[in-house]
Amino acid sequence: MTCLLYSHPACLEHDTGPGHPESRARLEAVLDALAAPRFQTLIRRPAPRADDRRLRLIHSDAHVEAVFAAIPRQGHARLDPDTVVSPASGEAARRAAGAVCAAVDAVLAGEARRAFCAVRPPGHHAEPERAMGFCLFNNVAIGARHALDRGLERVAVVDFDLHHGNGTQAAFEREPRVLYCSTHQYPWYPGTGAADETGVGNLVNVPLAAGTDGSAFRQAVEKRILPALTAFRPQLILVSAGFDAHRLDPLGALLLEEPDYAWITRRLLDFGTPIVSALEGGYHHQALAASAATHVETLLEG
Repeated sequence: MTCLLYSHPACLEHDTGPGHPESRARLEAVLDALAAPRFQTLIRRPAPRADDRRLRLIHSDAHVEAVFAAIPRQGHARLDPDTVVSPASGEAARRAAGAVCAAVDAVLAGEARRAFCAVRPPGHHAEPERAMGFCLFNNVAIGARHALDRGLERVAVVDFDLHHGNGTQAAFEREPRVLYCSTHQYPWYPGTGAADETGVGNLVNVPLAAGTDGSAFRQAVEKRILPALTAFRPQLILVSAGFDAHRLDPLGALLLEEPDYAWITRRLLDFGTPIVSALEGGYHHQALAASAATHVETLLEG
């Protein structure tokens, strides 16, 4: 099966400073893994820049202006205690959002049925008015809104990052054309994602207790998320592909392993709809690389 891979060297230049978990080494690990011979059939494309109009599909004018105004000419600046920017951060963020929009365009045009965006900074914590949690702009939410603007009526976002995608939820909690489904450790950062947060019936939050293993994760997805997707009948699925729910990840306490990521990817493929996936979290470099490779290898399956 044809699968596109979007990335850009600019995403490596986003410098978060010494010791920060969201480092360029994360993306380097993923790209190194995807350079293996078994990925030779990936169609590799450079991520284009998202202009302000694209960023404003989700974010307010004030937010877009504030993020770029905060980027320093040298050194580092903090948008919040966790979210660091450096001189190259603006370009990286534009490429990350642009990758998802380009991937949406490509799969809707029939150039491929699946795409993976190996980009950073991640996006799912970025709210319409606020950068947070390592995220400047919400890449997947921008891609979902772009798909709606392209004429789609039902777009699903599936988020299996360790952390709840509060930004994606905030963007779409009153938008019935978008179904947001999330598994995440709870209670945990950012504190959102309780099961009773249902929006206008379009939010499916599946909180998981610390220590949840792959078997319990699969049961939760089977019980809550897959029926919701079946009922919704999405025309496009976007995936917030965070791999920090892996048992080795230092930022959480879920116990997923590579076969669990292959399993959920296959279950999403069963819907037969185009899929665009974008990298979110994952902070144990070896586990991240192996999990992302398993996810992409599954996307390549016929």
